[in-house]
Amino acid sequence: LLVLFIGLWVIKRVVKILKKVMRKRGLDESLIPFLSSLLDIGLKAMLIISSASMMGIETTSFVAILGAAGLAVGLALQGTLQNFAGGVLILVFKPYRVGHLIEAQGHLGTVKEIQIFVTIINTPENKTVIIPNGAISNGNITNYTVEGVIRVDMTFGVSYDSDIKKTKEVLLTILQNHPKTLKEPAPFVGVSALADSSVNFAVRPYTHPNDYWDVYFDVYEAGKIALDEAGITIPFPQVDVHMKPNA
Repeated sequence: LLVLFIGLWVIKRVVKILKKVMRKRGLDESLIPFLSSLLDIGLKAMLIISSASMMGIETTSFVAILGAAGLAVGLALQGTLQNFAGGVLILVFKPYRVGHLIEAQGHLGTVKEIQIFVTIINTPENKTVIIPNGAISNGNITNYTVEGVIRVDMTFGVSYDSDIKKTKEVLLTILQNHPKTLKEPAPFVGVSALADSSVNFAVRPYTHPNDYWDVYFDVYEAGKIALDEAGITIPFPQVDVHMKPNA
């Protein structure tokens, strides 16, 4: 009984110290109570079995029953346990945080909440997507926020009769004057392809991840207006048909 009471006191102290260490290490607050409870229950179970053994109680059968029960529960909840393990990995290694713009499992959106079993993201269409953490931790994750800046990729097509240098100047001026595009890294405009009906320009400004869609839509709209005012034609697909007279 003395070992039991001293052990309970030691376990309480160990769990308390562990909580302080996890908070100092910056571990996610939603994970700390769960891990602390898991450690507390595990240590107490070991203490009770050890104390019963010291008192002369046969514990072999009891341990075997606990092991069989644990195996059965593990097999029944293997999908859930995979999601739990994935949630722990995400909360410990932090490949993304709440508020980050990510792409995972075919979905693009802002992380709204990270739970033990699932991650909830909000898409640009304002849809809530719930993704199991097991699938995310075992798949590819693209984090658009972690670097602090993001490049916006756009393409403008102009007719073959248009002045290339003038077109480049018009598009570059739009990028330089936009309030949400960054000066560093500098924006880029250049010919990317000689397509069937147009000369395509790659337009590449940089911005903060939260301003991505504002820059994307604003530049396309401003680009169309500026090109029209400069007399630069944006073509549509067309086919030249040559008629030969009958021999």
